[in-house]
Amino acid sequence: MEYIYSALLLHSAGKEISEEAVTNVLEAAGVTVEPARVKALTASLEGVDIAEAMEKAVAAPAAAAPAAAAPAAGGEAKKEEEEEEEEEVSEEEAAAGLGSLFG
Repeated sequence: MEYIYSALLLHSAGKEISEEAVTNVLEAAGVTVEPARVKALTASLEGVDIAEAMEKAVAAPAAAAPAAAAPAAGGEAKKEEEEEEEEEVSEEEAAAGLGSLFG
């Protein structure tokens, strides 16, 4: 994570994300730098618009949430209700079991 944070910090500061810059940021933070990881990070970020990637990453979960919350088909709704009823019974049974410990 530190490697990604260093790239984001450099991006935020308007600096070039180079191997040397990432290494300097990591060393300043007291991180033991692995040159291969720095090289892999900088190579993977070549040609990437970080601002655009961050916008997509932030927008994706917000756009997916309403689709996931959409009501299920009628059969599945009944299954969910049955599962909720089963859970309630389980909680009641668990409470009864606890009561016998202290009874």
